[in-house]
Amino acid sequence: MTVDLYPAIDLLGGRVVRLQRGDYDQQTVYGDDPVEVARRFADEGARWIHVVDLDAARSGDAINRPVVAAIAEAVRGRCAVQTGGGVRTIDDVRELAERGAARMVMGSAALREPALVARAAAIAPIAVGLDHRGGALSMHGWTETSDLQLDDAYDRYPDAAAFVVTDIERDGMLSGPDVEGLRAAADAAAAPVIASGGVATLADVEQLAGIDGLGGVITGKALYEGRFTVAAALATLAQVDR
Repeated sequence: MTVDLYPAIDLLGGRVVRLQRGDYDQQTVYGDDPVEVARRFADEGARWIHVVDLDAARSGDAINRPVVAAIAEAVRGRCAVQTGGGVRTIDDVRELAERGAARMVMGSAALREPALVARAAAIAPIAVGLDHRGGALSMHGWTETSDLQLDDAYDRYPDAAAFVVTDIERDGMLSGPDVEGLRAAADAAAAPVIASGGVATLADVEQLAGIDGLGGVITGKALYEGRFTVAAALATLAQVDR
């Protein structure tokens, strides 16, 4: 299985930001032109871009959808856009597909209504977002905790194209990924697992790429902080013998 790199663009009020552990009060702004950031990632060879609408994730107000559409248009023919945040209805999926997104991530809505994923998957590929703290899944922009545990979630979504597994405590912290937890996730999930949270170095990328069943690595802050480049991460992934 090819391990894809997903450079991340998190949108808040139309700007490129990164949060620490999902805390909206701890944000760093990295730019006012997310379309230019997407073009730069594409220029470096990215095949995917992971776009998160943080406004929609928290409040349901999808104010960044025109930006998502502009990103998809800017990189069309070079890389695909995976987008999440506030994707809660069939209409949301349909609108984002029409705006050029290749895959939608459903988190809170999927936890509330697993059958929704099957209906949405008839329109476009759906990744299920499993965001957790210590295995307890979170919803609504990571502001609420679900009763569902990560280990019990995978079998609920037979139509998922992928699972985006995010360790919230590591997200935006550059503390290293939960390699063993992600290995267990990849073993348990029938669809590819996309790792999210904590990636800080090329060594992290290399270690994750060695996990059987892992389909992708999301990285954001490490790129914005200059820890490595998209091109360097892609080269690292290409060197891993699986």
